[in-house]
Amino acid sequence: MKKIILILSLLLFLLQILIYSNDVIKSVRFAFDIWKNNVFPSLFPFFVLSEILIKLGFVEITGKIFKPVMKFLFKTSGESAFVFIMSIISGNPGNAKYTRELYDQKLISKEEASKLLMFTHFCNPLFILGTIGMTFFTNYQIGVKLLLAHYLGNFIIGILIRNKYPIKEIKVTQEKRISNEENIGVIITNSLFNSINTLLLILGSISICLVLTTIISKNFELSLLANNIINGLVEVTQGVKYVSLENIPINLKQILCVIFLSFGGLSIHLQVLSMISGSPIKYLPFFLARILHAIISVILLLIIS
Repeated sequence: MKKIILILSLLLFLLQILIYSNDVIKSVRFAFDIWKNNVFPSLFPFFVLSEILIKLGFVEITGKIFKPVMKFLFKTSGESAFVFIMSIISGNPGNAKYTRELYDQKLISKEEASKLLMFTHFCNPLFILGTIGMTFFTNYQIGVKLLLAHYLGNFIIGILIRNKYPIKEIKVTQEKRISNEENIGVIITNSLFNSINTLLLILGSISICLVLTTIISKNFELSLLANNIINGLVEVTQGVKYVSLENIPINLKQILCVIFLSFGGLSIHLQVLSMISGSPIKYLPFFLARILHAIISVILLLIIS
């Protein structure tokens, strides 16, 4: 029965795509523009470099340096500092990719991986400050406020859950990790290949989500604001863009934007699910943390404002 329902739903979805083919094509083009102009340039270099650094044993080096800090703040292993730092710099869904890579390399346990996902959901700082602050709102201060509320929300979640999910530290010597006999050329080639595959996965997720919002808008008579809110909860970039153009108070615009950023949107959730699929890393804690993150970020934004 479940398969029949799924097949019928997909056939209905396909029919809607055929009916609204022109609008669907526009949405896919818009998805490609988002990917080409924002996602690929900001994530590709970090994805490649992170894989190379992991293979060369950089995680163990950062682990030794930041172990006291991570253990004190979040009660996680030193190796988790790599995911935390790289996620701040590159933005989501990099946190899921880095977490999965460390788990596959047996540098962190499944419990720690699930915990890490909960408080490393950072949007790219250049996207918040540049695209949202300067391009969409033409106000750098708004970008700074959104960045602070969004980032501090993650820190608070990390502290709130520091006693949850007991961590099992995995002992792996740096010498053993660096003794990897893979040729540097092979490491770079594999890193490029894996990064491109991950980015194509992200493009597919964005495209599907934008097609979904297009079909929803064509089938339901919603107000412009309600439609834009749905867009933001499905795909962050389009939601933030259209909300910034709404004729509503600026404070409400900022609240909606920080909710979109902190919740992540269906597109990000699909990407995270895809990256942790086939592993025992749990998705539900990540989902619940995003709801909490949205609430905390709104409170912080109101305090900052």
